[in-house]
Amino acid sequence: MTASTVKRTNSSDKDFQILITHLDHELWNELKEDQATYDQYNKVPDLDTVLIAYEGEQAVACGCFKVIAPGTIEIKRMFVEKEWRRIGLSKIILNALEQWALEKGYQHAVLETSIHFTTARRLYESSGYTIIPNYPPYEGLSKSVCMYKHLKASPSSGS
Repeated sequence: MTASTVKRTNSSDKDFQILITHLDHELWNELKEDQATYDQYNKVPDLDTVLIAYEGEQAVACGCFKVIAPGTIEIKRMFVEKEWRRIGLSKIILNALEQWALEKGYQHAVLETSIHFTTARRLYESSGYTIIPNYPPYEGLSKSVCMYKHLKASPSSGS
């Protein structure tokens, strides 16, 4: 089963705002007081590079990216609603974000996740990301895992 629609939008989209509210609630429940340190780095105002996956009319997953250096984007706010997990939506969102970044001319992607989120790390590793030293603002944060991928057009994308 996959989402029937993936929509490109921006960070003011009401469905995105609802999904990241759910994500933030989960992060606070999982990470407790550690989340206070990371919460400031999760803000994504004024982005026009947001994806939302829908099943019918229901928004079920999201992700976005922001530019952090020339040629480099950071994957942010990856989230799938609990009842829609383990059916490949996170991979669909991640692949679509990478493709969009390539279309916009970016060649490098980085991301940060928690050492506690092993399922997320497995997703990223299976998608070609490798662990790198923590980049700003995550350097010195021992519960962060930073990852990198050189973006390349997939054979099916025709690029």
